[in-house]
Amino acid sequence: MQNINSKLPEVSTTIFTVMSKMANQYGAINLSQGFPNFEASPKLIDLVTQGMQKGYNQYAPMPGLLPLREVISEKTNSLYSSNYHPETEVTITSGATQAIFTIIAAFINPGDEVVIFKPAYDSYEPSIELFGGTIVPIQLKTPDFTVDWQEVEEKITSKTKMVIINTPHNPSGSVLSGQDMLQLEKLLKNTDIILLSDEVYEHIIFDGREHQSAARYPGLAERAFITASFGKTFHTTGWKMGYCMAPASLMTEFRKVHQFNVFCSNHPMQYALAKYLKTPENYLLLPNFYQEKRDLFLSMIKDSRFTFTPAAGTYFQLLKYTEITDEGDVAFAERLTKEHKIASIPVSVFNLNQKDDKVLRFCFAKTDDTLKKAAEILCGI
Repeated sequence: MQNINSKLPEVSTTIFTVMSKMANQYGAINLSQGFPNFEASPKLIDLVTQGMQKGYNQYAPMPGLLPLREVISEKTNSLYSSNYHPETEVTITSGATQAIFTIIAAFINPGDEVVIFKPAYDSYEPSIELFGGTIVPIQLKTPDFTVDWQEVEEKITSKTKMVIINTPHNPSGSVLSGQDMLQLEKLLKNTDIILLSDEVYEHIIFDGREHQSAARYPGLAERAFITASFGKTFHTTGWKMGYCMAPASLMTEFRKVHQFNVFCSNHPMQYALAKYLKTPENYLLLPNFYQEKRDLFLSMIKDSRFTFTPAAGTYFQLLKYTEITDEGDVAFAERLTKEHKIASIPVSVFNLNQKDDKVLRFCFAKTDDTLKKAAEILCGI
């Protein structure tokens, strides 16, 4: 075939792959891609082995293992005063990205408009484009990456089918407040707009903040898909395990697509997670764990020429470099990797019109030793 009519002609290799490849090529410390370089809990790994030994090696039920859906329902309803039913309103997925793709596939038709906030996780837009949707981007306001709700109101039309939010937010590390969620709830009232709430970092939130899940707000929960990630929570990104929650009427449509997408997710891992989630400390202690890493990293670079506002959530920290160079962020990120042996992510690639605020994203989900070596490099620039 000579002529291929690509459905995604503008999509190329992701910046994460590019920067990780460069990190490997130049022997750089990789703080670019968002994955921990430390091991998961031995207890959790033992439970996966136990699941295999007990025979959980064939297809899982299409919506997921019921004991896992039950403990997710208990966790969510306890934390957010919600009322998700494990049988009809919780589905286990092969990572949050698969959940997001399936939600968009199930509901977006040609001509439907989808509001997203930039900088945005890079899976949203290609998924929308694949199904003929029209992307309506809204740039978050720097330096704090806040939402201009007046602009959101102006961008919502009769064609708006979906709004996608992400809190805690990747790549900025910002979080939506209770007031933000109330504003959104007010805007979506008396509409048929679906909310896709990407909450994969729900348990990685700092300085005493409370995660403002869409599940907390009845006017949002009634129209929302909430996506979550076991990979982010339990340091197992390679397992590609997640879940989503939604009212039964929405979840019915989701499962119609899910069954022909992956059908079901890894069975012994579902067995393990169902057991592991029974101990709430396994996720409730996560904010302290990552805040210590954030604080260690920032304390070690406080005398560098980078400037920053401490991340409010996620395991990413933005560093502004205007006191160092006028280079564009892509060029500077490449130079840091090649010359200084430290890899990061330039944020402009996620922005509307490649808006360059001269900030780089660094992942601090690393061992203390790795963070110390990275800090030494950054302080010498």
